[in-house]
Amino acid sequence: MVIDDFAAQLDVEFNILGYLLSAVQLGFIIGTLTFAVFTVVDRFSPSKVFMVSALLGALCNLSLLIPESTVLNILTARFGTGFFLAGIYPVGMKIASDYYKNGLGKALGYLVGALVLGTALPHLLKHISWNSQYATVIQATSALATIGGLLVFLFVPNGPYRKPVAKLQLGVITELFHITAFRKATLGYFGHMWELYAFWGFVPVILQTYTSEQRLALPLSLWAFIIIGIGCISCILGGYTSLQIGSRKVARYSLLISCILCCSSPFLFQLSKDFFLASICIWGMFVISDSPQFSTMVAAAAPAELRGTALTITNCIGYAITIVSIQLLSYLATHIPPTYIYIPLAIGPILGLYLSRKQYS
Repeated sequence: MVIDDFAAQLDVEFNILGYLLSAVQLGFIIGTLTFAVFTVVDRFSPSKVFMVSALLGALCNLSLLIPESTVLNILTARFGTGFFLAGIYPVGMKIASDYYKNGLGKALGYLVGALVLGTALPHLLKHISWNSQYATVIQATSALATIGGLLVFLFVPNGPYRKPVAKLQLGVITELFHITAFRKATLGYFGHMWELYAFWGFVPVILQTYTSEQRLALPLSLWAFIIIGIGCISCILGGYTSLQIGSRKVARYSLLISCILCCSSPFLFQLSKDFFLASICIWGMFVISDSPQFSTMVAAAAPAELRGTALTITNCIGYAITIVSIQLLSYLATHIPPTYIYIPLAIGPILGLYLSRKQYS
């Protein structure tokens, strides 16, 4: 990713890359918590919140290019980028929920599919060497964020099903978790998040381990893009399938298949190249296809006037969980054979399946 090249340019006496990545995650977690506590998305126009967040996030990203910035300034900029992402991803889902009384699972399938492609894109850029000039990439992504924010503000007015909150309500998070259907949906989502970002983050490691075990060569960055990016297709297909069988079943089937792949992961490294790549691509599809459907269930379970806050706090806790699972894999990678470290990812799907076993009201 471009951040690797940016980190290499910094004259520091320690490995700053991990701090640069963690600062964004921490910013997003603090940002979503702040947005949720103060019910920002439900009190103000989501399109305006999206635009302001996109503009401020772009500025934070662009500030990385300020000459002779201190490490503190750079980490603050990364934190700010993550913080204002809290006004983009969950707010985008809130906007979709305001437009769809029915068929929200399909709409969120497209939205999350776009997120998946964005997540996979840096691997493609690395493969084709477009990101060798990190300054150009930072400028381009900041420009795209600005354009995206303005387009949403200008062409996506408040949805017909939006019910704004009239005043600040600091206790709504507790109230939301007292709703049984909401609580079940969020707990299922948390199980999904335990697996998702750890898998995505370790896809290059999975490929490196396989090529080392089998003593062969693969275009790792290209395959990382394919394995992560193929989740876009499954999100969209899952959205259409949810119209026929419901979001809950799509989410549970996805959790079940990804759970099986987690548990059988040591055996995947013994497969031939074609079967291995096919299996990892299937994993890449089902590790994410439940995400838009859990979000649909979260939105459906929450009161209409609190959907934005419900989606935001769910994202907040979910992304905090990813830090734990990623750190666990990092720890296991230095203590057990690398082909066995992905089995603990099954903990999330197992809990998600257990907690979502009853029909949602």
